[in-house]
Amino acid sequence: MSPAGPSSAAQETAVDELEMREDRGAVIFRIRVQPGARRDEIAGFSEGGLKLRIAAPPVEGKANRACVEFLAHVLGVRRSCVEIVGGERARDKLIKVLGISKEEAWRRLSMALAGGDRAL
Repeated sequence: MSPAGPSSAAQETAVDELEMREDRGAVIFRIRVQPGARRDEIAGFSEGGLKLRIAAPPVEGKANRACVEFLAHVLGVRRSCVEIVGGERARDKLIKVLGISKEEAWRRLSMALAGGDRAL
């Protein structure tokens, strides 16, 4: 790995390792959130899930709202299409995104990692 980060081939492989499933017009995947970070960004992948750093503190749902907004931005969907369906009060969460296929979600995550759109 270079000091600038993983190569695009390594990023693509990492996205392929993200455990994501389709269910009735939605994709579902796991994330691990680190609240209170310097900025909102994709930090990589861990144990089949997407690692996010979120600037908002874990107080009164602020980090959850920021997480939903960030994922909506990266995946190119409305905020109302992104829902936390598990782990609302934990770092490990289950996310459901409506209106996007698994292949399109993978493509957009790969582009975000490779193209520098991994942070807000």
